[in-house]
Amino acid sequence: MLKKLVLSFTLTLASATMALAANYIESQELKELLDKKTPVILVDIQPAADFEKQHLPGSIETNAFPAKTDEEKARLDKVLARIKSSKDPVVVVCPRGKSGAKNSYNHLESKGVSEDRMQILEGGIAEWPFKELFVTGR
Repeated sequence: MLKKLVLSFTLTLASATMALAANYIESQELKELLDKKTPVILVDIQPAADFEKQHLPGSIETNAFPAKTDEEKARLDKVLARIKSSKDPVVVVCPRGKSGAKNSYNHLESKGVSEDRMQILEGGIAEWPFKELFVTGR
C-alpha cells in the first residue's frame, strides 16, 4: 500500500513538473524568435522604473508586478485586446520569472487566453544573458 502511495505521489509530482516546464521558454529560444522577427507578444510586468532601465524590444509595458492585487491584475487587461486579436504566442516577462509571472499567466488565462499560446520567460529579465538586446526608456 505504501509503495503504491509513493509511486502515485511521484507520478503526480512528475506530471505537474512537466506541465509547468512546458509553459516556460528559455532565453535562447526567445532570442531566436526575436532574431528571426517571429511575431510574439511580450507582456512585460516589471515595475515602471525597472522597465525604463531595461526591457526586451517590442515589450508591452504593464507594470503589473507582482500581479497579486486586483489593481495590479487590471493592468494586464490593457493587453487583452491585442492578445485576443492575434494568434501570436504570448510571453510573460517578469523580473525573475517566478510568482509574479505565474500570477500574470493565471490572470491572462482566466480572461480567456489559451494556455497553449502562453509561456513565461525562464529566469525573467534578471537571468536574460543577451544584455546587448536590452532597450532603455519607454
